Amino acid sequence: MRILVVGGGGREHALCWALRRENPDADLFCAPGNPGTATVASNLSIAADDLDRIADAADMHGIGLTIVGPEVPLARGLADRLRAEGRAVFGPSAAAARIEASKAFSKDVMHAAGVPTAASETFTDSAAALRFIDRQEEPLVVKASGLAAGKGAVVCASREEAAAVTRSMLEDGALGDAGSEVVIEAFLEGEELSILAVTDGRDVELLTPSQDHKRLGEGDTGPNTGGMGAYGPVSIATAALLDRVRHDVLHPTLEELDRRGARFSGVLYAGLMVAADGTPSVVEFNCRLGDPETQVVLPLVGGGLTECLERVALGQPPSPIAAVPGRFAVTTVLAARGYPDRPERGAAITIPSSLPAGVTVFHAGTRLDEAGTLRVSGGRVLNVTAVAATFDQARASSRAAADAIEFDGKIYRPDIGWREAARRR
Repeated sequence: MRILVVGGGGREHALCWALRRENPDADLFCAPGNPGTATVASNLSIAADDLDRIADAADMHGIGLTIVGPEVPLARGLADRLRAEGRAVFGPSAAAARIEASKAFSKDVMHAAGVPTAASETFTDSAAALRFIDRQEEPLVVKASGLAAGKGAVVCASREEAAAVTRSMLEDGALGDAGSEVVIEAFLEGEELSILAVTDGRDVELLTPSQDHKRLGEGDTGPNTGGMGAYGPVSIATAALLDRVRHDVLHPTLEELDRRGARFSGVLYAGLMVAADGTPSVVEFNCRLGDPETQVVLPLVGGGLTECLERVALGQPPSPIAAVPGRFAVTTVLAARGYPDRPERGAAITIPSSLPAGVTVFHAGTRLDEAGTLRVSGGRVLNVTAVAATFDQARASSRAAADAIEFDGKIYRPDIGWREAARRR
């Protein structure tokens, strides 16, 4: 088997790690990869959004299955390009990837499908947006419609803050083309839940539900980031709730996309807000595996991942993915000082050779310099994932390992899973 994973972050390291575990003899490649993926795969020095070179590499290396990690190459049509060349590829078409690449499109799909989500309006004109904001209750959420690398959603405590954020996107071009259209929506109260559904566009196979921690600071304070950590499984994700998500969220969305000629094949990520009464509403859809949720979910897979992804890549319904029973996973993101706006790069990283049992360190923003020293090269640097027989053990091990890893300017949240911990007291 010859497999290519496209991407170079923590999600792709976790993917390569999981695929290698299931396929010890496979020829596994990662483009562009990172120092972590290099330990389990052969890195190819090709940018994830360089469609021509990715297609050439698939041909050169005789790739039988390509798995696309990031949203940008999907939105630019990498899956379409590879399928047109007769290759099996796991990831949606550019048309279907608009469910993430355009928040305005996503909202339109949800409204047409009757999927529960926050009330919203979409704007390209700043004056019209500001008039709308003046009539709304506080707080509000302002979202760049396009892809903004996790920086496009801003929770605004006041109308004044919402107006300022809207001006920065529509008038000042703070997020470039991604912010040339904005979605302004009501703030949803509740608890977040991440659902990853492997689908051929009709049938769905759910991976272990997880919870991301998007805010920078402890207790979910500070600015939104790409994610500071995650854990799974989540006790609020009962069988009844997951059935409701399938019936009220996933199937209607897939049917509406299919109706529009954009059948979705790959992983549909539903970021949910679960209200106190157990009602789920969609905060966002993504067109790929979540990050850092993947780093929690894949270590909990007991088998069947490769077969399931390959079946979907070949246009077949997903097959079951076994979860390891009675195991819990927690991942803590180690970020660089200044993240998310101005992360400092270049610091040397020291990872102790001895870490707590059950801990795996996934590389997200690292590089090796000419002398072979591991250095910081991105905002989110490492994902420290611990798997254990209890949630408390996994949480303690992840936190202990996060504390033991050293680099100048290291920041992380020591409270990943704080809501779950409170429920278990």
